[in-house]
Amino acid sequence: MPHTAPTPGRSARRATAASFIGTAVEWYDFYIYGTATALVFGKLFFPSASPAAGTLAAFATFWVGFLARPIGGLIFGHIGDRVGRKNVLVTTLVMMGSATTLIGLLPTHATIGVAAPVLLVLLRAVQGIAVGGEWGGAVLMATENTERKQRGFAGMWVQQGSPAGSILATLVFIAVGQLPDDAFLTWGWRVPFLLSAVLVVIGLVIRLKVAESTEFQAAKQQQEKEKDATPKIPVVELLRTSWPLVLLGVGASAMGISSAYFTNTFVLSWATSDLGVHRQTMLNILLVLAVLQFLWQPLAALLAQRVGTVRLMAGALIANIVVAVPMFLLIATRNSTLIAVGLALGVLTGCSYYALLAGFLSQAFPVEVRYTGVSLAYQLCSTVIGGSTPFVAQWLLTRGGGHWPVVGYYITLLLLTTVCVLALARHHTGHRDTPDSGTREAEAVPTAA
Repeated sequence: MPHTAPTPGRSARRATAASFIGTAVEWYDFYIYGTATALVFGKLFFPSASPAAGTLAAFATFWVGFLARPIGGLIFGHIGDRVGRKNVLVTTLVMMGSATTLIGLLPTHATIGVAAPVLLVLLRAVQGIAVGGEWGGAVLMATENTERKQRGFAGMWVQQGSPAGSILATLVFIAVGQLPDDAFLTWGWRVPFLLSAVLVVIGLVIRLKVAESTEFQAAKQQQEKEKDATPKIPVVELLRTSWPLVLLGVGASAMGISSAYFTNTFVLSWATSDLGVHRQTMLNILLVLAVLQFLWQPLAALLAQRVGTVRLMAGALIANIVVAVPMFLLIATRNSTLIAVGLALGVLTGCSYYALLAGFLSQAFPVEVRYTGVSLAYQLCSTVIGGSTPFVAQWLLTRGGGHWPVVGYYITLLLLTTVCVLALARHHTGHRDTPDSGTREAEAVPTAA
């Protein structure tokens, strides 16, 4: 029988599903590293340090992945803008899965000495490079294959990869966390990393069936028709024409990246060490929070279609500022129910903004440099702000003698994010995609296009 080309609607759904599933696998890999950092890496790879120093050292290796993310964004953003989105996403998925699986096979300090943390850092860097190229490409594959009025919702499904990866990572760690401490520290922690190999195969099968971005193909055809060459070095063109958007994109992404690492890494470490909450209890709480985020984000995206993307993002961020102090006070009670309530306040407000971030950023840059622009803004934020969050928060907790300096840091990031979201909305111009919420978006920010 002759092959029937998929309809535009079917192609859009397939691209969105592939972006979601592939991103979920990559975030699973990233989150299990964060969980292992909070629970075991200090003991296994930095055993000669004090518990507090070992935790800081482990968080430093965690940050390495974020330091490498802009490199991945530049490398794969260049290829994605010059050649196309699809092949880049296949490459990043293989890189991430390979590095994660090798971490699961890595000997500890007790076996090979200082080579163990060195290899851990190198593999973490590969993870960072992979996810640095992944996120922007997944966002564009979902949004560029979708009608403009639906792009905010399509971008939301890319953001769903984060809670989905968190749910899976937490479930696996809950399972291995049932082991006795000796077994958990010996081999149990390796199981989540080795499972990545299976997940990557599933992600690859799905991604290989997706066609190239329709908007990218259209832009290439238009350039050929007008004999207008694709920028040879997209990052140069980006910084020449749109560098203020990059800076605003960094700030607008601040809390979207940091919030997960406040919760899944810093709070997990703080609660299970200083506050004395049982490891399994905290993992159960994190699982519930991830499910809550996964269920709430689609509702936030639907609500944004009615009230406007920028209006909802700004409102959610302001609400997050309001609940910040109660959230930390509830965590400090050491009561598991109150900890869950406190973190839920932060999750519900924070993920209402996070659900819309991908679609919002993708509309800020021209198509010919969009992969590079989205990736560079998001991954620079990951390096400077997101990846340092657990380290800075732990340092403030240790040096400050309590959680109030951490609260101040948390609120500062929220204020930065709010200001940059509003400023970036004012820089939407005619040659960029209009917001999915149409006239309502203009109502939210009068000067936005």
